[in-house]
Amino acid sequence: MNRSVIIVAGGSGSRMGSDVPKQFLPLAGRPILMHTIEAFYRFDNQMNIVVVLPASQHDYWRQLCNEHRFCDIPYQLAEGGATRFHSTLNGLQFVPATGVVAVHDGVRPLVSQATLQRCFEAAEQHRAVVPAVPVNESVRQTAADGSNHAVNRADYVLVQTPQVFDAATLHQAFRQPYSPLFTDDASVVEAAGEKVVIVEGNFENIKITRPVDLVLAEALMKNA
Repeated sequence: MNRSVIIVAGGSGSRMGSDVPKQFLPLAGRPILMHTIEAFYRFDNQMNIVVVLPASQHDYWRQLCNEHRFCDIPYQLAEGGATRFHSTLNGLQFVPATGVVAVHDGVRPLVSQATLQRCFEAAEQHRAVVPAVPVNESVRQTAADGSNHAVNRADYVLVQTPQVFDAATLHQAFRQPYSPLFTDDASVVEAAGEKVVIVEGNFENIKITRPVDLVLAEALMKNA
């Protein structure tokens, strides 16, 4: 079965307090995004890899690839859009409407091979699959008036990526008009009427958005 992945990396460095976009920050000596790409290549070196970056960052990315001699993994480069929805839509132009396609955050370099295996295997049986982990902390729901109340954390999970879909289903879902309610790619597919199936993720699969995340990722990689 054909496998593709769209790696969306459109972030800035604002929450990192950095002028460098977070996907280019060094992790274990190389840009985060390179580790992310390698994770999918290790899983399946025949996979169609699409990397989505803002057009203004393409030249800098190529410079980084030259500096780090990151030239052995084949991939296609697409232009980022104004939102996550539009970035994924641009990436889909490089993906056939057959097989399965994953959409992954460029700043989640620590996705495990076991998580990838679970996601792609489940996607061969279902049209939409997301990895998730349990909520370990107490959760409270807040209201506009400032009130809040406790909720049962067992009713909730933390959703990760890659979110993996039947390719034809994802292409069809992204023909919908954009909505601000689309918080991830699974929400787009769900709005098109498809059921989303949850599989086990891995807690190390953090999204690196703040300085503390980078420190944690460094520690996790050293102990891997």
